[in-house]
Amino acid sequence: MRKRATVAGHSSAFLKTRGGGIYGEGIIDGQGGALIGGGAETWWQLARRAQAQGGNQNAPRLIQVDHAQDITFSGVTLRNAANFHVAMNRVEGATFWALTIDSPADARNTDGIDLGASQDVTITHSWIRTGDDNVAIKAGDNGSSSHISIIDNYFGWGHGMSIGSEVNSGARDILVRNLTLDGTTSGLRIKSDVGRGGLVENVTYEYVCLRGNRWPLAFDAKYDPRAQGTRIPVYRQIVLRHVHGDTGVLLMRGIDERHALDVTLEDVRFANSATWQLEHANVSANHSDVWPPLPGRATQPPLRGSEVCSKAFRDGNR
Repeated sequence: MRKRATVAGHSSAFLKTRGGGIYGEGIIDGQGGALIGGGAETWWQLARRAQAQGGNQNAPRLIQVDHAQDITFSGVTLRNAANFHVAMNRVEGATFWALTIDSPADARNTDGIDLGASQDVTITHSWIRTGDDNVAIKAGDNGSSSHISIIDNYFGWGHGMSIGSEVNSGARDILVRNLTLDGTTSGLRIKSDVGRGGLVENVTYEYVCLRGNRWPLAFDAKYDPRAQGTRIPVYRQIVLRHVHGDTGVLLMRGIDERHALDVTLEDVRFANSATWQLEHANVSANHSDVWPPLPGRATQPPLRGSEVCSKAFRDGNR
């Protein structure tokens, strides 16, 4: 499917498609900020009202990909979705190349790309800013997610690079490389709880630049502390290598010591004002490789800032 003109207010669905996709230099605009049917409320206002009243919103996703194979999205701009921009369910083989995804920071649930129960997915050379997760990898009751690469991307505002919160079917073999997270509330995030937890393993983050994040690192097995259930989140073989940022909270919180987080740090450094919050987390690191020092570890002088990250922030701004 080739899109070269602006398309407004439409949703697209790929159901049991093999070899389909969207490519070109056009724009698909979900008009989430436009009045619904000429009424008095936009989709985004409806979503916020539902949130305030404790109800569920009924807003359409911009693109839904279900039970599909070998999907390709390239070059297109997706913006102003009423809900998720791209949602995937049970997809085997997908490539997202040079996408632009853009929605306001306060547009609720406007995730950039949601990967649910999907395998062999690559997102690369894309520019994403949204009102929710820039990218989210999920593995709920519909199946596991694995063999996913997020490489050479820029994320502006949004909720960051997320795994979860539904991971009860398992998420594994995930690579995040050369990612810039500029002004996202969370940066690198794995989130779940006992109501929807499972095994998340073999996740590598390397050459990541972060700036202006409230929680640059947020690996949390108690995402909803009120959750009830027996689906225990277990995060293991989580590796951070050459991850640089400024201030914020560096959170790593497991359920208990029996299910402690398993994390390895190599050249992970933030500003002096960043703070570690570790709870039920087994963190392996060379002391000289990490700043600020991990709680209870010997202090080392701070390392110099990253010139690579300075260039990444300059290149990502449009």
